[in-house]
Amino acid sequence: MIFLDASVLLAAEDVDDCEHHASRRLLRSGALATLDLALYETTNVAVGRWADQDAAARLAKRVWAIAEFGTLVRVDHRLGDEVAQLAAEHGLSAYDAGYVAAARKLGVTLASCDERDLVRPGLAQRPSTLIGG
Repeated sequence: MIFLDASVLLAAEDVDDCEHHASRRLLRSGALATLDLALYETTNVAVGRWADQDAAARLAKRVWAIAEFGTLVRVDHRLGDEVAQLAAEHGLSAYDAGYVAAARKLGVTLASCDERDLVRPGLAQRPSTLIGG
């Protein structure tokens, strides 16, 4: 199982993203998981930055497909505590720490396109690394 953060879902939608093709392949690769936060983050980008309601709808369908056929992690007390600890320890936003904490909770690899905050510090791997460029 691979845990996806919102950046991977967004890269799969954005043909100009350097991780677009790898992210699309990753979405078709098998068992996937994500955090319920992914729905909010992807909708925020699609509607707010891209002004694209159709993209928002496609992204929501992907999140719900992961929920149906994979795993959708929802926040609970223990995960919330882990988020606060990871955010402080690594200087992460609570959002990024949420993905790290949820992937760790499941004992799986986190896939992200966030080079600076997640990939470079070794908290996640790029889709192209996981699936091949």
